[in-house]
Amino acid sequence: MESKTRAIAKALSWRAVATVTTGLIAWAVTGNLEVAASIGVLGVLFKLMEYYLHERLWNRLGFGRAAAAPAATE
Repeated sequence: MESKTRAIAKALSWRAVATVTTGLIAWAVTGNLEVAASIGVLGVLFKLMEYYLHERLWNRLGFGRAAAAPAATE
């Protein structure tokens, strides 16, 4: 099982890799480092919000979830 600290570290490192990738692509397309950095920063902000909303939506769906076991009575 993975610790919460490890999961957070992995999420942050992945977000850093993805942001740098987005910035490099934006720089290659625009040729403007300032615009590329702005796109990278906006990407982080929007993707955080999108991920939160995506998770909330999936929490409402029962797809792929096992049925809860009935509570034991004494």
